[in-house]
Amino acid sequence: MDNFNKLLDVVDILRGENGCPWDKKQSPESMRKYIIEEAYETVEAINDKDKTELCEELGDLLFQVVFQAKMAEEAGLFDINDVIAGISNKMIMRHPHIFGGENAEDFKVSLDNGDETFLGKWEDNKK
Repeated sequence: MDNFNKLLDVVDILRGENGCPWDKKQSPESMRKYIIEEAYETVEAINDKDKTELCEELGDLLFQVVFQAKMAEEAGLFDINDVIAGISNKMIMRHPHIFGGENAEDFKVSLDNGDETFLGKWEDNKK
């Protein structure tokens, strides 16, 4: 948590009164392309099986999430804690076989490659 809080502090400073002029000028719309770029670079690192690059790209992607949440907080919409709570609650809801006492065996599915995995209520709960 110390490192995550440090990242939050860094973003606060970048967007703050004495922060970086470029960062302070950005909007959610102006940052869209960077989210896509970082997502593609993360996928490339996964495909390349490059653990060092993957770690760096996941950091870049995380920065984009934190930066977007900071701009939303400044606009009075939500903050990073709302983002974290939302995804935590969603994952719990979509995994009743883990968090709700349902039988995991009821959720087995076959993948195209012949492996089996657990779908859970993912598709049902997305609606």
